[in-house]
Amino acid sequence: MTTGTTAGTTASTGQATTAASATASSSTSAGVTTTGTTTGGATTGTTTGTTGGGDACQNAPGQLLLPSMPWNTPVEGASTAPDSDAIIAYLAANVSGSARFQIDFSLTVLEADDQTPFVPFTPTSDHFSPDCDTAPIPVPEGGHLEGEAGYVCEGDGDCHLLVVDRIGCRLYEQWRANIPALDMAAGGCLAVWDLTAAYDETLRGDDCTSADAAGLPIAPLLATADEVAAGEIRHALRFIVPNAHIRADRYVRPATHSTPATSGPPDAPPYGARLRLRADVDLSSLSPAAQVVAQAMQRYGIILADAGNITFTFASDDFAGTTWDAVGLGPHDLKALSWEDFEVIDTGDPITWSDGECTRRPLTR
Repeated sequence: MTTGTTAGTTASTGQATTAASATASSSTSAGVTTTGTTTGGATTGTTTGTTGGGDACQNAPGQLLLPSMPWNTPVEGASTAPDSDAIIAYLAANVSGSARFQIDFSLTVLEADDQTPFVPFTPTSDHFSPDCDTAPIPVPEGGHLEGEAGYVCEGDGDCHLLVVDRIGCRLYEQWRANIPALDMAAGGCLAVWDLTAAYDETLRGDDCTSADAAGLPIAPLLATADEVAAGEIRHALRFIVPNAHIRADRYVRPATHSTPATSGPPDAPPYGARLRLRADVDLSSLSPAAQVVAQAMQRYGIILADAGNITFTFASDDFAGTTWDAVGLGPHDLKALSWEDFEVIDTGDPITWSDGECTRRPLTR
């Protein structure tokens, strides 16, 4: 995550490791079947199917937050942006290193249940007001932070904590979380998302950050092994590029935020830029699993959400119903694609982040 005062991140490589041994289980509630692992009363996993048209939080199968949210809305017919050619040419000329179109599988999405404790935390210097919330955070037993074996942030990475609470219909996303004990929690920016809310285009607030630099949620933009195994991803995907190649001080919808660390020229993509894989791109050279991902890129696109080096971030398979190895998708399986295979869709005029100010009331419970 990049905030108003910190530089962008470098994504870690490789999949995160399981924090604890567990017994596989599945449960059905309000028409939703959840597959994952039970670890001392907490289920961690992802929704893999339904028996109806949505869940108790009004989220459609394979999606988080309402179907009307921008990342859940198909963009096959959307117009291209006036500067699409310039942005694509810039990316092709400048973002071409070994990490281009590589996949990082390190972000873990956990699920809370009715036994999960909610833990107050002490905000650190990585917590910004009023952008960030201060509500107690759910900590499922047996889970772990991004890039860590448990809930202690030992490696000085982003240490994202992502927890879906389908009982309270909330998504909790915290950057730089650190929980050595339930009475010793601390953390950076916490963004609490209401899964039932019909957010307008300003989401949690214009000019406000979240656990990602662009002010967007993270978990709804992560592809999962279960989605690929099912043959369909029903949402846009998160992508990142280095701060030097993000347009300075600008964002476009659906983003709500940029940072002073961005330093790219006017032809660089701004935060929130939504790229769509062109419909005429031949996908036959890709593996079957990579084709599922590419088809989602054609239908829903990819959204510039944070700064870093490894282009794509997918959910880890630590608590999934299947594994990335089983579905046949590896970290280099999208490298046959190129920036020239994409186009930028028109989501409106760029907004100057430094001209505004985040004005929202942080959630405290």
